[in-house]
Amino acid sequence: MSSDAKPAEVPPTEDKPTEETKPEEKKEQAKPLDLSSNVFSMFGGGAPKKREEKPEDDDDEPSGSSKKKTEEEEVEESPEVHFEPLVTLQKIEVQTNEEAEEAVFKMRAKLFKFDKESREWKERGTGDVKLLKHKENKKTRLVMRRDKTLKVCANHYITPEMKLTPNVGSDRSWVWNVGADVSEGEPEAQTLAIRFANSDNAGLFKEAFIKAQQENEAIASAAAAAAAAAAETKTE
Repeated sequence: MSSDAKPAEVPPTEDKPTEETKPEEKKEQAKPLDLSSNVFSMFGGGAPKKREEKPEDDDDEPSGSSKKKTEEEEVEESPEVHFEPLVTLQKIEVQTNEEAEEAVFKMRAKLFKFDKESREWKERGTGDVKLLKHKENKKTRLVMRRDKTLKVCANHYITPEMKLTPNVGSDRSWVWNVGADVSEGEPEAQTLAIRFANSDNAGLFKEAFIKAQQENEAIASAAAAAAAAAAETKTE
């Protein structure tokens, strides 16, 4: 109730005159009503029905899901079963022919090949392009493998006649011609294009490419000079 509500007014009491009671006359006392009669039972009355007391569940007896869990916990765990394999497989190391080489450059890129028949660029794959220098002869070649399958999509030596040219409309892509790419097995002349994530990566690739080109040219010149000297010695 709200605080603003006024208390209910109580009507004033009236003094009633006292009547003299006659000792001879006894008033009949009112008999209590029989609530069990049919009259009152029609309107919900009657003697109150006794509630059937249900026996209380034993506190020690689990019920419902807890009982089910208890039964499951009591089940003994089955022992682990071990089966010996019918065939024992041996681990085989796959040779990539890169074991005798050192990666002087490695970067993620996407490679394209120009199709002469359709006159359009076709994607060769996405993966790491690497410049690998041989530990003995010091020659450097370009190798690129596709992600996941590791299938070779470019494999050729970097020769002096190769020239990197920017791709039209892009500062992160280079195009060059290859006289003998052996990624498909047989030497094949191809026109390749490579695209990097940004122009900085493209610049680093160009620097490493030109450096490898110069080193391979020096090696080729030294080998040619040695072959010419050996030929002169034989003629003498």
